[in-house]
Amino acid sequence: MALMHEPTAPYHSAQDALRVLEAMARHTTGVTDAELARQTGLGTERLTTLLRMLNREGYVERAADGAYVTGAALSRLTSTHGRDRALREQLQHNLERLRDSVGAAVYISRYVDGEIHITQCAASPSTPAVNEWVDFRSAAHASAIGKSLLGQLDLNARRDHLSRHKMARLTSRTITSERLLLSRLDAQAPSVPVLDLQEYAVGTVCAAVPITAGSAVGCLALSLPVAHAHRLRAAADTLNRGAAPVLLSLAI
Repeated sequence: MALMHEPTAPYHSAQDALRVLEAMARHTTGVTDAELARQTGLGTERLTTLLRMLNREGYVERAADGAYVTGAALSRLTSTHGRDRALREQLQHNLERLRDSVGAAVYISRYVDGEIHITQCAASPSTPAVNEWVDFRSAAHASAIGKSLLGQLDLNARRDHLSRHKMARLTSRTITSERLLLSRLDAQAPSVPVLDLQEYAVGTVCAAVPITAGSAVGCLALSLPVAHAHRLRAAADTLNRGAAPVLLSLAI
């Protein structure tokens, strides 16, 4: 399975944050921001933004003398004992903060062994999750999640998926033409969120952005009641800007 995606802004932020953490790992007793700037080659403004994000996520802490040291969250994620649980907890923390920031239910989805899997979700009574009335594994052609994941695959992998899952008409807006769907996937810029405007379910709109690093295909998504459709694009942009911490957690 070949991937077609291009690195997005969150991907570049996660990669730069990893550079900072790798530089810090060489200084077990702490390191100043000036030294980090010298070792990473990052500009002062960029480095300050990254350190603020890393501190918020618990990956770094600032000591009393102003130097930066490794934080508790990073220690948990890099420990062999309980790492899976620590990663899931960190990702759930990321999702809940994104949910509150965008005012919508938020999801992480992965494409594994030719199928769509929603691995985690953050919802609440005021931001309910979408009603999965049709299995998402069978609705890639209609959902923002599915189109985001398919859009990151090459043509052969897309066609293979569609050959195994009939493009059923779920609403009057659902695309059921393979040619049209493939054309739209080709035209979708990786930096622009994929939208679902009542294609999967009447009364619900969704958006998804890629969170792919390496060979693992994934996306972040949100869903809103159609009464809040006017907020969709702004919420999707906020989701995209907030994707870097999720990517970083997956990359560590």
